[in-house]
Amino acid sequence: MNRDAVCPVCQSFAHRESVTTGSYDEVECEVCGRYKVADETIKAHLRPTDNNLNGLTMVERAIVARYLMNRPSGDELFMITLNGLKDILSEGHLPSHAVQAVNLIRHIGDEISRTGEPIDQFQVSVKETYKIGTWSPELLSQLIEELSQGENIWIKTGQVSRIHGKALHFLNVNLTLNGWEQYEAEKRGKFDGKYGFIAMQFNDDELETFAQDVVKPAVKDAVGYDLVDMRNVAQAGVIDNIMRIRIRDSAFVIADLTHDNRGAYWEAGYAEGLGKPVIYICEKEKFDKEKPHFDTNHCTTILWSKDEKDGFREQLIATLRRSLSL
Repeated sequence: MNRDAVCPVCQSFAHRESVTTGSYDEVECEVCGRYKVADETIKAHLRPTDNNLNGLTMVERAIVARYLMNRPSGDELFMITLNGLKDILSEGHLPSHAVQAVNLIRHIGDEISRTGEPIDQFQVSVKETYKIGTWSPELLSQLIEELSQGENIWIKTGQVSRIHGKALHFLNVNLTLNGWEQYEAEKRGKFDGKYGFIAMQFNDDELETFAQDVVKPAVKDAVGYDLVDMRNVAQAGVIDNIMRIRIRDSAFVIADLTHDNRGAYWEAGYAEGLGKPVIYICEKEKFDKEKPHFDTNHCTTILWSKDEKDGFREQLIATLRRSLSL
């Protein structure tokens, strides 16, 4: 690793090579992974904030870093352009403090389940910080200490290694009985994240436009949650496992039956099995002409049409609020 270079996003040490013919840098960062970034993006937003009034804040850097960390690896490196950066920041966000706590418990529980031993040395690093969803190692340290104190302790730790008052390592980290109960509950889908999941067929312009312009804003207005699909949550790993995690942690699922998409049916069924609220929608002409699969024909289905948006929106909001007891 070239110690003279830093990652433009997270400011960690990274291997960085300028490509003059394309006016971009190729970066290989231990935190963010491999990506490309346009020179104009670096100059406009990714230089340290001390000398750049348009530079990203710590929270914004964490959002971009998490986006890069969670992208699937492949031959084609992702390029951060000015417009691309704007899109990442407009659509991305960090998890709430409560979700960060669950992420931390899941992370510790997964590691201990894998090794069978308490974590000998939990490093409070930038990578661990972004993985959990906080935006600074200091906040991650604070979160660990919060969960290891008080009446309802979830984490227990041994000695803490500090320099200048900042925690560097927590030694002998384990979960308490309360922590393991929370871990198991989260694994069974009993934890509801602050987002909804939509199961639908992709590459249908009419459906995608309707979902973007009507369904997602309606969900946001009704319950304040974002509505995501698998394209919003791409990350490394087996796609089926990632999808299960996203559905498991969602507050509800909306399944579009317009195309008899097998994936949408499967995702809805998986959510039903976990006890998640599932709201079915279907394009009105398709529903009137040919009913969905008989296993769902007894379920309440909200019909949509590009020419009757207001009525659909009202029904969806009412159904959401009933389903979530709001």
